[in-house]
Amino acid sequence: MLMAQNRSSNTLVVPQANQALDQLKYEVAQELGIQIPQDGYYGNMATRDTGSIGGAITRRLVQIAEQSLAGQSGFRS
Repeated sequence: MLMAQNRSSNTLVVPQANQALDQLKYEVAQELGIQIPQDGYYGNMATRDTGSIGGAITRRLVQIAEQSLAGQSGFRS
């Protein structure tokens, strides 16, 4: 069985954001103490670890968006 590597069904709205998101992934993984495979194949990682990374990335992106919106509209939460 062949596994497609580095293929994602997600399409970025801003393709240039790919590098920033990749950097964020490595930062979050390091903060959580999770080692990301050098070959980019996640099939041998525990689902709990990949989910932890994804969840932390989502929380961070929401926080960034909230701060950005608060700064633009003048509202502070």
